[in-house]
Amino acid sequence: MYTSGYADRTSMVSATAVDHPQHSSTGLISEVLYREDQPMMTQLLLLPLLQQLGQQDRWQLWLTPQQKLSRQWVQASGLPLSKVMQVSQMLPEMTLDSMIRALRTGNYSVVIGWVTEELSEDEHHRLAIAAEEGNAMGFIMRPVRTTSLPSRHFSGLKIHSNLFH
Repeated sequence: MYTSGYADRTSMVSATAVDHPQHSSTGLISEVLYREDQPMMTQLLLLPLLQQLGQQDRWQLWLTPQQKLSRQWVQASGLPLSKVMQVSQMLPEMTLDSMIRALRTGNYSVVIGWVTEELSEDEHHRLAIAAEEGNAMGFIMRPVRTTSLPSRHFSGLKIHSNLFH
């Protein structure tokens, strides 16, 4: 998991927020780079956080490109089915603006959006401000192209295939 450089400089979750998610004092934007050939990594890294955020009274919003979340996977993962919302088949160019609008509302504890291209510093800045305003967390899910991997190794993350149906 890669926390974006911009989020590192401006948005951090306090220790209190981890212990008591209902009282988090700030927003956070983090970028998760994942490799499609490494299933289970996203679940191992993000699922405990999503389960903890599920204890809040607010929704979790998943902005997925084409897949539909599996109701079975949501329940089996310990996520609150009644608090998980999904918008699927969204045009990729709409994801960023949708994330910003959703984060800003304060209705969501977390907003997860899939993008294919690296975001600019301005886009990260807009997301961070929206997360601060809505006191929410945002995860930018972005695939790493295995043909263009740099010489150093990144931990790849993937939403396991049984997540979608």
